[in-house]
Amino acid sequence: MPTRRFHHLAAATAAATATALTTALVSLAAPAAHADSGGPLHFVRAGESIQQAVDAARPGDTVQLLPGTFRGSVRITTPGLTLRGSGADSVITPGDGTENACAAAGHGICVVGTEEQPLADVTIDRLAVTGFRKNGIDASGTTGLTVIGTHVHDNAQQGISQEMSTRATIRGNHSTDNGQSGVFLANYAYREGGAPDTEGTVVEGNELTGNRVGVTVRRLRGLVVQRNWISGNCSGVFVVGDEGVPRAGDLDVRHNTVVENDKFCPANPRLGAIQGAGIVLTGTEDVRVTGNEVHDNAGTTDFSGGIVLFRSVVGVANSRTTVTGNRLSGNSPADLADRDTGADNTFARNTCESSEPAGHC
Repeated sequence: MPTRRFHHLAAATAAATATALTTALVSLAAPAAHADSGGPLHFVRAGESIQQAVDAARPGDTVQLLPGTFRGSVRITTPGLTLRGSGADSVITPGDGTENACAAAGHGICVVGTEEQPLADVTIDRLAVTGFRKNGIDASGTTGLTVIGTHVHDNAQQGISQEMSTRATIRGNHSTDNGQSGVFLANYAYREGGAPDTEGTVVEGNELTGNRVGVTVRRLRGLVVQRNWISGNCSGVFVVGDEGVPRAGDLDVRHNTVVENDKFCPANPRLGAIQGAGIVLTGTEDVRVTGNEVHDNAGTTDFSGGIVLFRSVVGVANSRTTVTGNRLSGNSPADLADRDTGADNTFARNTCESSEPAGHC
């Protein structure tokens, strides 16, 4: 009897598993209910069109990618949509470049709103994006965007890029070996302007390696870069400001681990050569750099060192910067380097071996 009962249970379990698998492979025309959001769940298998599923979805729906390789860019304009993969095994790669405006621009996933009508509450979750000639994930004109658990690698420009956006959460991603930044946040990518308030954007718990810069924050205010692992880039964190009004700043760089960012990146039209730069601030105000571990960033460029203050490309000094409670060692030519002309920056309670000028440790 015990044996017969076991066989009955095994058969029932197998039948239930087969039923669940069949349900998981439903067509796009018949999405299943989704427990997390309460909205429909649209499954997409390798070889099928993600864009078709996205276009069919409504606010609150989830487009679920099964494991496999998906060719072609994806353009999202539906608020409240979730695009979710099955982890790093759900891989988005370039198609023929004609599938939509996102593909024509050279990006992998585009999340598109406007400054006047920002696209709200889109989530990109647990998938990989690789091989695109511009950005892996490109967001503009959004609010409440969440990018979590993605693996964005080997894209020619930015890994994860966002402009003209507020209240984003970029957490727990692996952004590696991209041509520019692992994470790039800006007011505008290709035009000038003052620094808007992001209203609490958070870049947290990401692994950022092998890029030109781990995290670039350009002409923004009101955000946090925290608890990231940043290594093997030319620079770990680069906060960029200038003479624009409002000034870039009033933000926190805290509790990050920034080590061995020793790649050499040659100068480009916007910026000089970079190597061995841990955390760099240029032309900012009221930035707080607190509680970071910054070790073994070494180079011979203007930006080389552990935590570095430097004038902006138009000669604007940092003002009211506070560098406190950081632990630094093995950075060259100095752990703390104030190469700026600002006179109201504060260095306190840092543990380090060398500073430029002396006395900041």
